[in-house]
Amino acid sequence: MIADRGFNMGTGQAQAPGMRAGTSRLAIALATIGLGLGLATGVQAAEAEIGSGDIVVTGAVPDDYTVEGQSSSTRLDISLRETPQSVSVVSRAQIEDFNLDTVRDVLRRTTGVNVETFDSERTYYNARGFDIVSFQYDGVGMPLAQGIQIGAADTALFERVEIVRGATGLLSQTGNPSATINFVRKRAKRETGGYATLSYGSFDQVRGDVDVNAALTENGGLRARFVGAYESADSYLDYYSTSRLTLYGTVSADLGPDTVATVGYSWQESAPKGVTWGALPVTDAEGNPASYDRSTSSAQPWTNWTSTDRQLFADITHDLGNDWQAKVSVQRRAFDGDAELFYIYYSGDTLVSYPGAYKDHQRDTTIDAHIGGSFELAGREHEVLFGGTYGEQRLIESQASAPDSFGIPLPGDTAFQGTFPYPDFGDYAVAADYTTKIYTGYGLARLSLAEPLKLMLGGNVARAERNGVSYGTPYNFAKTKFLPFAGVTLDLTGNLTAYASYATIFNPQVETDIDGNVLAPLEGETYEAGIKGEWLEGRLNASLAVFKTKQDNVARQAGFNPDLGINYYTAEDNRSQGVEFDVSGELLPGLQLTGGYAYVDIEDDAGEDARLFIPRHTVRLTAAYTPPALEALRLGASARYQSKIENGVTQGDYALVDLMARYQLTPNISLGANVDNVTGVKYWSSLQSAQAYYGAPRTVRGTLGLSF
Repeated sequence: MIADRGFNMGTGQAQAPGMRAGTSRLAIALATIGLGLGLATGVQAAEAEIGSGDIVVTGAVPDDYTVEGQSSSTRLDISLRETPQSVSVVSRAQIEDFNLDTVRDVLRRTTGVNVETFDSERTYYNARGFDIVSFQYDGVGMPLAQGIQIGAADTALFERVEIVRGATGLLSQTGNPSATINFVRKRAKRETGGYATLSYGSFDQVRGDVDVNAALTENGGLRARFVGAYESADSYLDYYSTSRLTLYGTVSADLGPDTVATVGYSWQESAPKGVTWGALPVTDAEGNPASYDRSTSSAQPWTNWTSTDRQLFADITHDLGNDWQAKVSVQRRAFDGDAELFYIYYSGDTLVSYPGAYKDHQRDTTIDAHIGGSFELAGREHEVLFGGTYGEQRLIESQASAPDSFGIPLPGDTAFQGTFPYPDFGDYAVAADYTTKIYTGYGLARLSLAEPLKLMLGGNVARAERNGVSYGTPYNFAKTKFLPFAGVTLDLTGNLTAYASYATIFNPQVETDIDGNVLAPLEGETYEAGIKGEWLEGRLNASLAVFKTKQDNVARQAGFNPDLGINYYTAEDNRSQGVEFDVSGELLPGLQLTGGYAYVDIEDDAGEDARLFIPRHTVRLTAAYTPPALEALRLGASARYQSKIENGVTQGDYALVDLMARYQLTPNISLGANVDNVTGVKYWSSLQSAQAYYGAPRTVRGTLGLSF
């Protein structure tokens, strides 16, 4: 997404003056809620005038931890059990219960997914041993150049998050063996209502949320939804503070009995200060393990990483009759960032300075059109889907340097005291300017060979082009690749289905080697087989899968070039294999459960263990219980375990436990409390690099909720 610089840079956002005070934070949070409540008041008045009945609260906290189906992997209207790949869904209920306000928070609780936050603003995700670089919005893939996420993307916009593990090149434009993350946006509904929350927590964290749905006509044929969220907080990390504003609006209209059009727009501003670029060296100059206070930071008080992320989308769906449907989607994303950063690294036996300033300008466009339906052949019903996608991304990155501040020795603990003066950054010059285009045509057939046996055959013809320059490296790449997909499902009983699938891998890279040459595209293949179960009319789902993946040309960080301020890489061939178990839904009356276990073994082409910063064993388990005899009460717990990881140092296995409780004081007012990292475990947040910081200590947060 962003050119790889320093310790891998990206984009974030500077905090406006005066937003640090708790009273200012509270005022903004209340203003956000007030805007939504004002809209709700007008909507309710309109409802009263037209004489509609009782208001249905569309924004109230839901209960379910599972969904009936998803379309991220195949775009067919089939259940989780009928999908021949491993799928996890984080529902809105789980997001609300455990205050999963960022995408990081969501994916930390997802089976088989690891979150690598090696500095305060940049995050990588991996699954099955490889980086996740495939992201979708409402099932449409975005033409991202890297899997890096800048800042804390807010989940207020989303109804749920779907995670399909394994290669999904059929619909994600290019194939990758890890996973595809699909963010399903909230849509306007036909009922009027909503909710608002206000919370306060450790380190002066203040957050306000509002979600209002409005039926603009009596039958809901024209409807709108508004979502707003504001959050601000200090931190356990020295010098660090955050501020984030998220706004979202969408309108849907029935253009006829068979046609629905939707348009929406989101705006997110992120304004952290005291940000880290890289983090704490995990070893000293002699290679011995280093240890610090949990609050220690390599940042300076003047560092900042500002960003504005704007997204506009529109789609139109038409029911053609006889179970056939057509849909056209258009998405446009504008991302702008401005960062002033401070990096430290060892030169000999002494830490030295490397400040840098960057401006990013990124524009993404995606257009997708597809048609699908069912037909009869040989006395059986089959399903087909055809479509095409065009994706384009333009990235311009400018850099300003401060040569007089490069390589300044930082003896003792001076690197962590926040006393390095603000550098004299020079004029900005364009360091990277390149465009990526991806053209795809895809098709899929789901054939009913017998009542219990279904065969899926499909493929994606993808052409990827990249032209421009990045930090002196010319990009002039064009390649066309066919990515086949095959899957089969066999119903064993009324509740159990066995499945197997095969998919291929192809993804261009932006990483360069020590000589400045762009690494060859990722290529490979992946196999998966398993068994899925569905009980209680789809309210409880479980799956067990085994997988094996071969991927060539995997980028591995090999060093840092201080002259250009970028990392360089080597390419290696990796193999991974493993097992995953996943469960979600209503285990008992009132008890919602989601989670699972994942094991992965990763080797390089010499048969040696590779990517040791990825834990081989992980467990995720989240449960919430509403006692049938006391339905106003909801109690929950969430646990995360990972085995040891290594990268210069070894971090042993550890587990984190979070708790929640919420009580419905009245039909419209609730009071909740959350405690994260209950036992106060001290742990490195990631060992993907030779620099890291410690994860958050025990935190407490209280939330007041209002539904209307």
